[in-house]
Amino acid sequence: MSNKYQQTKKLKKADGTIAYVFDGKLHNWDGPALLPEGDKRKREYYLHGIKYTEDGWKEARRNREGLPWFKNPAITNQRSAG
Repeated sequence: MSNKYQQTKKLKKADGTIAYVFDGKLHNWDGPALLPEGDKRKREYYLHGIKYTEDGWKEARRNREGLPWFKNPAITNQRSAG
């Protein structure tokens, strides 16, 4: 079984709308997840399918942890010790 990281997919519709999708939900840590008709002024920010304001998205991005729990050696050792 491969534990390869799944990347965010960039989808573009015929009307120019650009959407970034991860695990079937709008999601993008790097910028807006939805650009209706490719217009940056109408951009919308989503993380794991939850809509954020631009300021809320910046705050969530600033507060994220460096390593996910499954890559943290302390947590991994606790799970395998039992």
